[in-house]
Amino acid sequence: MDIERINDNTVKFYISYVDVEERGFTRDEIWFNKEKSEELFWEMMDEVHEEADFELEGPLWIQVQAMDKGLEVTVTKAQLTKDGQKMDIPGELEERRKMFMGEDGTDFSADGYDPVFDQHTAGRLDYTFSLSEVEELVPVAKNLKYVQLDSQLYFFEGSYYLYVAFDEILHSDEDIQNYVSIISEHLEGSMTTVHRLQEYGQEIFKDRALENIGHYFG
Repeated sequence: MDIERINDNTVKFYISYVDVEERGFTRDEIWFNKEKSEELFWEMMDEVHEEADFELEGPLWIQVQAMDKGLEVTVTKAQLTKDGQKMDIPGELEERRKMFMGEDGTDFSADGYDPVFDQHTAGRLDYTFSLSEVEELVPVAKNLKYVQLDSQLYFFEGSYYLYVAFDEILHSDEDIQNYVSIISEHLEGSMTTVHRLQEYGQEIFKDRALENIGHYFG
């Protein structure tokens, strides 16, 4: 595991999926099993504490970015006011924030537990949709022909899955909602993550899926 101390309050570390498995965890467990994901996270934080002298105290903001061969994790100690209230972290979107309990058992999260490993990455909003036939993507490809987005297509357990990701710098929240509504008119939303599709599914189009559908079926 590679560790980089950013400043007094922030540390970043990278762990490969090979390292994850050598520690006795599977990819499914770290994405879908609350107890296992917590166990792995605190195991890594103990190592960070020892190697980077990063004190584990108070609430922690956790941002996880899934990469091709592993996970990049950024942990920041949240700053508290004199009365114990959490201070904001500039530049971080509210829906990207992940809070954990402090070591003393105090719950600093407004909504309780949030999974350690979330499929979203900073600056992107992504969605997965299921469909029975590839032709169902034709009207979606036509309606979103001029929209810049990341799209991938997989076949998994008898169904096709379209994964799309929008850049929040390029698109406003309202635009993204409109685009998702267009897709939802033709496809069903799915809770299947892109990580599961990449691991176990059959890759049809690794990128520019909608562009390719428009080209071959339009």
